[in-house]
Amino acid sequence: MTAPIKGKATSLDIAHLAGVSQPTVSRALRGSPMVNEETRKRIQAIAEQLNYKVDKNASNLRRQHSGTIALLFFEDPTPDDSQINPFFLSMLGSITRACALQSYDLLISFQQLSTNWQADYEDSNKADGLILLGYGDYLQAQSRLEQLVQQGTHFVRWGAVLPGQPGVSIGCDNYQGGRDITVHLLEQGRRNIAFLGDASNHYPEFFERYRGYEAALQGIGQAAQPSLQVDAITSEQSGYEAAMELLQRKVGFDAIFAASDLIAIGALKALHEQGLRVPADVAVVGFDDIPLASFVNPGLSTVQQDTKLAGTILVESLLKLINGEPVESRTIPVRLALRGSSRAA
Repeated sequence: MTAPIKGKATSLDIAHLAGVSQPTVSRALRGSPMVNEETRKRIQAIAEQLNYKVDKNASNLRRQHSGTIALLFFEDPTPDDSQINPFFLSMLGSITRACALQSYDLLISFQQLSTNWQADYEDSNKADGLILLGYGDYLQAQSRLEQLVQQGTHFVRWGAVLPGQPGVSIGCDNYQGGRDITVHLLEQGRRNIAFLGDASNHYPEFFERYRGYEAALQGIGQAAQPSLQVDAITSEQSGYEAAMELLQRKVGFDAIFAASDLIAIGALKALHEQGLRVPADVAVVGFDDIPLASFVNPGLSTVQQDTKLAGTILVESLLKLINGEPVESRTIPVRLALRGSSRAA
């Protein structure tokens, strides 16, 4: 039994009792491999007896780390005041848990796309690194991402994984998801499939989904028709307006592949208002599998992204960057969640 210590125990007290230096105590309590197992166990046992708690703030200050990750949400048009895409909200829980498991705090910040959102969180010691969720028009955001790279900011972002992109990107397999959901519609006998969503480099995730859609059509010897593609951003209102424009074009279609669930939900409203039955007259599918997708009527068939795995990988990848370890961009598999909007009961 160690001798009682007056007042709050310090790492110097532990060092004295263990017969080692104070830096050795710090390394041992951090689990550093520089301390052999026997010494580490002896130090940990003394620390427990003294009820010693590591001063996280002091430790981080010495290591020039804040012990905090900043999660930056970017504004999205929503019918409520949140201005946050509900898909990103579904990732918040997994990111929070992953940070907690790594003993990191999470700083959540909402960013307007018009502001200088690449502000120096790291240089001001607010955070050791950034996770970016959403960025609007990619071509407009690209220069800001490049600036983050140039100033040495540790960051990872959720988005399409493409060659030559600045920084590390983690994203789902948008191409395969787009192809798989289109093949599903073809298997249901649909042949005139519309695509609602921006199909350009401005929105690479949507573009990859469109490319998968094109590939599925080519698989049956059919080309994608420009008249069946309508630009839309991720919102119910945009989906509604895109579907109404599609109807006004007077082109025949028997299915809609919406580039996101929110676009699909808006399209469902437009079809209902025009007296079209889903899926009897028009099958509708989306992408993301947000919670609302299973509650609309009929339930929305969609491509499910693994938000739990995504959050874990985003945090683990960022921490590797912070620790100077090599990290590569990564694509996560998707799967179909098929419901009543694309097939008869």
